[in-house]
This record gives sequence, C-alpha cells and structure tokens, in this order.
Amino acid sequence: MRIQPHFQRKLLHKHQRPVFGLYSTPTDWTQSASSQYQQGACEEATPLLKKEVEEESAVPPQCCSARCNLAVLMFFGFAVVYGLRVNLSVAMVAMVNGTSIRPVVNGSSVKACPAPTPGLNNSSNSIEQPDGIPQYAWGPATQGLLLGAFFFGYLLTQIPGGYLSGRLGGKIFMGGGVMGTAVLTLLTPLAADLGVPWLFTLRALEGFGEGVTFPAMMAMWARWAPPLERSRLMTFSGAGANFGAFLALPLTGFICHTLGWPAVFYCCGGAGCLWGVFWFILVSDDPHSHPRISKLEKDYIINSIGSQGGAHGWSVPLISILLSVPLWAINLAQMCSNWSYYTLLTSLPTYMDTVLHFDLRQNGFLSALPYLGGWLFSVLSGIVADHLLERELLSVTAVRKIFTLTGLLLPAAFLVAVGYVGCSGVLAVTFLTLSTSLGGTSAAGVFINQIDIAPRYAGVLLGITNTFGTIPGVVAPIVTGYLTKDHSLAGWRNVFFLSAVVSAVGALIFTLFGSGKIQSWALGEEEFERGTEGEQVDTP
Repeated sequence: MRIQPHFQRKLLHKHQRPVFGLYSTPTDWTQSASSQYQQGACEEATPLLKKEVEEESAVPPQCCSARCNLAVLMFFGFAVVYGLRVNLSVAMVAMVNGTSIRPVVNGSSVKACPAPTPGLNNSSNSIEQPDGIPQYAWGPATQGLLLGAFFFGYLLTQIPGGYLSGRLGGKIFMGGGVMGTAVLTLLTPLAADLGVPWLFTLRALEGFGEGVTFPAMMAMWARWAPPLERSRLMTFSGAGANFGAFLALPLTGFICHTLGWPAVFYCCGGAGCLWGVFWFILVSDDPHSHPRISKLEKDYIINSIGSQGGAHGWSVPLISILLSVPLWAINLAQMCSNWSYYTLLTSLPTYMDTVLHFDLRQNGFLSALPYLGGWLFSVLSGIVADHLLERELLSVTAVRKIFTLTGLLLPAAFLVAVGYVGCSGVLAVTFLTLSTSLGGTSAAGVFINQIDIAPRYAGVLLGITNTFGTIPGVVAPIVTGYLTKDHSLAGWRNVFFLSAVVSAVGALIFTLFGSGKIQSWALGEEEFERGTEGEQVDTP
C-alpha cells in the first residue's frame, strides 16, 4: 500500500532514528523502514538524506542560505582567532634585540646555516624598528615560555565553554570569546613594556577568552548542520584557522617592518572587534530563532537532525563520557596531531629566522605557505568526505579513520624529511608546506568525530578533546626552546623528528580505537530503544 505524502511526513517524524548522530531517510521510505525494523541490522549504516517526502523534499539551495552564511561568518571568525593567536610568533622576531642574544655553542653539534653575506640584507639577527619602538633581550627559553603562555589560559575554558554552549547556545560564547581576546590584544604593547610577567599573564588571558570558541562552534553545528553536509560545513568554517594563519603571518611581517611591531596588535585587535559586530547582528543560536531563514530550510535542517539537535540538560552522563573508548581515541589522536601543528604555528618563524636566515618579510610569507595548503586541503577533505557518505561508498567510521590516517602519517614523513635538508631553504619550505597541507585532510577525520559519536553533547566533547589537544600548545614551544637553545641544525632536526613520531602514534591509536557510531550514553531512553531496534549502537 502506498502511503500518502502527508502521512509519510508524520511517520517520518515519529520514527526517524539516530544513526551515528545522523538520520536515515531512503528514497522508498516505506520499504526501508520495514526492512530495517525487521532485520535488526548488525552493520553500520550510511546515512541518507534524499527524501521524497514533503513536496519531494527538495534540499534547499546552499547559496546564500542561513547555514552557509553561518559557515562564512565562522570562517572569518576563526581567521581572526588565529590571527590573534599567531601574531606574536612573527612579531617576536622584531620584538627581540637579536644582537644581545648569544647562542650557546656546542662543539659536538651540527652548526646552524652560515649567516648570509653582509649587504644582502637578508639577515634578521637584529630587526631595525622605527624610532621609539622598544626591543627586548629575551632568550630562546623566555620566548618559548611567552609563545606557550596563550595555551595556559586556553586549557581552562574548553570544557566550561562546551558545556554552557550546549546548554545555552554558542552564539554569545563564540562572539564574546573572539571580541574579548581582541580587546586584550590591543593591550599587548603596554604589557610588553611592563615586563615578561605582564605579557605572559596577558597572553594567558587571551587564551582564556579564545578557549570557548571551538566548543561553541561544535555546539552550534550540532543544531545547524544537516547530517550529509556536516563535513563540508564544519571543515569550511574551521578552515578559517589555517586561512587566518596564512594571512596573519605575512601581514605581521610586513607591518612589523614598516610600522613597527606594536601596530600588529592594534590591527589584529581592531579586526576582531569589527568581526564581533557582524556576528552579533547576523547570527542566531539555532534555526528556530533565526529571523531571516526560509521555512523550507528551517524544516530541512530540523527534520534531518531530529531530536539530537536540541540542547542537552544541565546534567550530562559524565562518567560514561570519561569511560568512552572512542572519545579517548579522539583525545589522544588530537593531542598527537596538535603537537606538530602547534610546534610549527609557534616556532616556524623562529626556525626561518635563526636557521635559514630569511629576512622578516620573507619569514612571514614563507611561514604562511604551509597554512595556505592546509586551508585548501581541509576544505577539499570535507567535500570528499560528504560525497563518500552520500554515495554510501564508506561508513562514517571508515571515512573518519581514512582522513585521520592521511592527515597524520603523510605529514609525519615530510617532517622527518625537513630535518635532513640541511640549509636548503627551498626544500625546507617545500616539505613544510606539503606536511601542513596534507595535515589539513584530518579536518574531515578526527577533528569532527565528536559530533558523530554524540551530537547532543558535541560541545562538551569538543571542550574535553580540545583541553587535551591544547596540552601540546603549552609543552611543545617549551620543548622546542630547550632543543634549539644553540640554534643548531641538530636541535631542529630533533624537533621535527619528535613531531613526526608523535603524529604517527596518534594515527595508530585512532585507527585501532576510533568510531563513527553514536554512543549509547548519548541517547535518551526512548531514543536508545528505537535505535537498538534497527541500528547498531555502541555500548560501553
């Protein structure tokens, strides 16, 4: 018997079931519903969204849609976030009076590359600044401590930010986090003048403000992203981080050279405040409250996400979360991946300066190239991942593991190669660019896996995983400063080799223990009963 369309709509709403945070709605709904409920499928199903209900259920166009506008605003938001984060990495080269630093020479180590010929003006031992701009005698250890200070604060607000965003909505937390950090950035020159403890504290406070941004993003996409558009929407918005690093690094070098390093922090802070104005005017927490979204798009998003797109309660299944093996696989894999990412993010300009002897403008541009590749590959990976799921070519688990393996193992190989290119600036930049570019593919893997295993608690989970993932941001710059205190090639070779080994370990862990299936503790009692009838659900 053919069910009439208006009855189909009611039945679909009543019986749609979560499949790894997604909802399955096949072309012939009645056939699929019958077969799935009767056979008790024991294998992971790939979600479908090609509905033929509710006026053929045409998917609303993405161009100029509310969900794509949100992705664009998030993209620029994370571009600002990473601009605020990395500006000190390049500005540090101009802030430090290099002529007052005498590296420790170890006769048994491989020396750094020879200094360039005087008169070619591509040495950056001492960056001349406009009159009245101060410079400081900070050694490598002090620089590493200041570069890592941001992450001390960043660690503290991940979990609270994810929890509150999942409960109250992510708009205010993401917008407030970016704007608060931007205001603090404006005070950086003053803090540097007051001394290292003041600058360390300021950078830690900036990290405290930015710590809520990524969990807030995940909580918002749990309410906004249709299942088969998740990879592309989330990787595009998150790719703003690489794009921000790509823009900030060369612009910081140019501004330092022409206007002096304080202008860097005034420009970045001003950009963050301007973005915040647009964010608070144009963004809503969910489709229900958006004043300009079309009814077709609102219904499409709400029906495809289902009950998992709602806010969670004040209480969360904390014990089950902490005992979840797939969550720990995400934690450890992200920690390992972030070790190399944060090492390059904070220390690559120093490597370009002290080893390869690029001048400040070359330094900023060449340090930015890897992040251009990372931006492009992360966006591409999201499109390919959604295509594989839509065509039912691979399961969610397989897609996440493949992109994680690609994004961790291949970059590790190129990092090892960087350590053995000697003083060849061309080869070093080429391998670093390839490493970070290929690393962008993990954006469609482990970095969005939280929303697969527990959509309702995605903000909380991202807060947890980002807390663990931020530990390398604290430790890696300090370890790098220790390993490279004599500015030798051998020291930097150890830095790159250590990063490669850590990345490979992360890839192995996620391959063995990662999952794309929704976890039983992420379902309500009624959802769990429905889910176990026809779909496999991971149980602790």
